[in-house]
Amino acid sequence: MGEADLARLAAIAQPMSISEGRAFIAEGDPAEHFFNITAGTAKLFKLLPDGRRQITGFASIGSFLGLAVSVTYAFGAEAVEPVHLCRFSRPRLRTLIDDLPAMEKRLLEVASNELVAAQEQMLLLGRKTARERVASFLLARRDPPAAALVSLPMARTDIADYLGLTIETISRTLTRLRNEGLIDLPSPTRVRLLDPAGLNTLATGLS
Repeated sequence: MGEADLARLAAIAQPMSISEGRAFIAEGDPAEHFFNITAGTAKLFKLLPDGRRQITGFASIGSFLGLAVSVTYAFGAEAVEPVHLCRFSRPRLRTLIDDLPAMEKRLLEVASNELVAAQEQMLLLGRKTARERVASFLLARRDPPAAALVSLPMARTDIADYLGLTIETISRTLTRLRNEGLIDLPSPTRVRLLDPAGLNTLATGLS
């Protein structure tokens, strides 16, 4: 999109700051807005019938949330660290899209990426081993894709929930990957990828 198109989009955006631990999307609420994260990380989750939450993903800078064409939100979202985002009214966006084909193309790309991510998650939970799941998760968290340092602002319990593992398995697997020279753990919220190619071989099940 050109600068003029971006300016028109910015004109209908409502900047918001979300503190750590605060939810900004509630599953089942009317889907009147969608959101674009400009800083920070949020966790996405589904509510189970017994009241538990299943984490289905993590959204970071550049992520669009709430684009699905349904009358209510299909998931909840909560900040795992301070989050800055832009909130857009869906009715106003619909009017803008009618005038900006480039915007519609961009949103279709986002929706397609969300479908691919959902398919990857099903594979991850259904077929991959614990080591393969953790390796896949670390590689997916790289931003930019070639970055060697990965930020993990979420709790280990959230990672375990997302990957369908126990927190003890997460800790053991990270330690094993470090001992194998694939990663380093400079802090509880940072992982340095020492051998991205080796992690990729592990993540794809080729090791």
